[in-house]
Amino acid sequence: MRTTKRFSPKVLARFEREGRGAGTFTNYLPWHRVSRGDPSSIGRSQLLNWEGRQRELLSDVEADVFRFTTVFGREIVDVREQYKLSTESALHELSAYDIRTPPDLYKGTRAIAQEMGIKHPTTYGDGTKCDWVMTTDLLITLRNPDGSQRLLALSVKTKEKLKRRSISLLALERAYWQARGVQWLLITPHLYEESVAMTMRRIAQWALGEPVKHADLETAIETVKATTGCSLTHVLEKLATLVGTVNDRHQRALWQAVWFGHLPVDLRRSWRPHVPLKIISVSEFRGLNPVLSGRTAWI
Repeated sequence: MRTTKRFSPKVLARFEREGRGAGTFTNYLPWHRVSRGDPSSIGRSQLLNWEGRQRELLSDVEADVFRFTTVFGREIVDVREQYKLSTESALHELSAYDIRTPPDLYKGTRAIAQEMGIKHPTTYGDGTKCDWVMTTDLLITLRNPDGSQRLLALSVKTKEKLKRRSISLLALERAYWQARGVQWLLITPHLYEESVAMTMRRIAQWALGEPVKHADLETAIETVKATTGCSLTHVLEKLATLVGTVNDRHQRALWQAVWFGHLPVDLRRSWRPHVPLKIISVSEFRGLNPVLSGRTAWI
């Protein structure tokens, strides 16, 4: 059982020494971590292995939203969870990936809070106080068609009603990213159907498993289209004869085709294997995913 700890200037100083909230790819360390040495998070934390690094997610909702982000597929350059916002002026966050990023400085949370008339959060302990370090739950680096890169910042909140102070801090977080020309989304469970999240939890082991060859994806697409109205069990049995079952190859072929939008099926489906797969339009498929469709909650 994790012991109860409190955030304090001493704890935040330790985070800085450990290099948290910095780095990229497999060298990145989240500012808040799922560890016994950290104050407990609200909700059930999860550890998900993805792209060579264990992702540290502080709630079931964060884990669901993380899965929503992975559907960008090859567009994704990196995903950093619990990303530290700079309290002082700093270079653009893209400079960590490209040294050609202009060396302009962007305002930190303290200056932005002052401009907005918001009291910057602080933390106390051991007779001292310091500025609280704000974070963004997920910061996604994406590759544009021309090869350039862009950022997408996601704040994830649960169903509880937000208090006035929480709303002010979310507005501060949004202003931080707006100052950098970065799209910011506030994702809550109200923006997606629980049945979709449940389906993605069930199929993630295959969808995010070892990638199959393009030919297997094509076979999965053709098989589903040729067996319209048939049960999922029948589709998988047919795929098994065509691509094989070694390391669940037939499952990976099917669900990777679905996950990355090559085969847009209704993710609101029942888990029962006798239920057929229902093909829907690409626009309807994208609409099931709040991140892919760019939906945001209002604050």
